[in-house]
Amino acid sequence: MRIATWNVNSIRARLDRVLAFLDRSEADVLAIQETKCKEEVFPADAFAEVGYYSCAAGISQWNGVAILSRSEPQDVQVSFPNCPTFKDKVEPRAIFATCAGVRIGSLYVPHGRALDDPHYQYKLDWLARLKDFASAQLESGQDRLALMGDWNVAPEDKDVWDMEVFKDSTHVSAPEREAFAAFSDLGMVEVTRDRVEGYTYWDYRRLRFPKNEGMRIDWMYATAALDKAVTNVQIDREERKGKGASDHVPVIVDFDL
Repeated sequence: MRIATWNVNSIRARLDRVLAFLDRSEADVLAIQETKCKEEVFPADAFAEVGYYSCAAGISQWNGVAILSRSEPQDVQVSFPNCPTFKDKVEPRAIFATCAGVRIGSLYVPHGRALDDPHYQYKLDWLARLKDFASAQLESGQDRLALMGDWNVAPEDKDVWDMEVFKDSTHVSAPEREAFAAFSDLGMVEVTRDRVEGYTYWDYRRLRFPKNEGMRIDWMYATAALDKAVTNVQIDREERKGKGASDHVPVIVDFDL
């Protein structure tokens, strides 16, 4: 089973590239983040034409998540219990579905903006409540849970191109890294770290991609049972090249299931 995750930075702007990726990667499941569209304009028909079911959550031109799957998604759930709000709204940042026996979570973790911004505390609260949700899932006996997407956290110094540039900013602060690491306390495993190297995001500005001045912020936490089934991991760096690329690239994980 091949499962991929990708922050596409607007599904309508990137539709042709997503379709091309599905064709060449032969992914069974693709978790998508930052769709930037309402559910009613999500291009479900285009994906159905190439053999993928879809489920999506989106309320405006911001945020938005989706899951594409060759098998019909079951038990679709938008967000999670006690999800924090921002400006009194639950943002469309998480969607869950069971695809071919694996419980998939497509996540677009809040950015945080700045260490003194209210969005930063929102980010920490969001991760804490997500952990509570994951814990409840595991306690219920769910042993095929995979939480993937744009976590907006660089857990180690090597996950950013220059720590001096980031030392007083979000993504690398101790509380964010602790919130990310806390999922391992549940017995979950980040399945990509030890199997592949490379960044997953490069800012559009200042020629960051040609200079390889990137960040690694797209991750997949999975249960121990799924971790044992991993056979290969890829970061599709080539997808960052060419006209109309997203600033993130797909991360692809193969499982022997």
